[in-house]
Amino acid sequence: MHAGNPAAPDRSAGGQSEEDTIRPDGKIDFGDIPELTDEQSKNAERGRFDRPIKRQITARADADVLEWLKSHGKRLQSGINAIWRREMLASYRADK
Repeated sequence: MHAGNPAAPDRSAGGQSEEDTIRPDGKIDFGDIPELTDEQSKNAERGRFDRPIKRQITARADADVLEWLKSHGKRLQSGINAIWRREMLASYRADK
């Protein structure tokens, strides 16, 4: 139990209770969880509900590419990241 709230499980071990950390994956009962359909798997989005850790980098870009990105709005860094993420996800799909 968590010290601050006696009714809450202790999640100090990577977000899992102690009971969960000692149970092997093969012993977990997934029987009450429906399997994803092919359609659901196809439409799944990586990172939709989390906020990935951001890292600061320095990058150089061609002037015309930079002007094109700037012409699509004020959020230059977000635009670059969106393009990189789209390419990353396309690569994951192509690898499957």
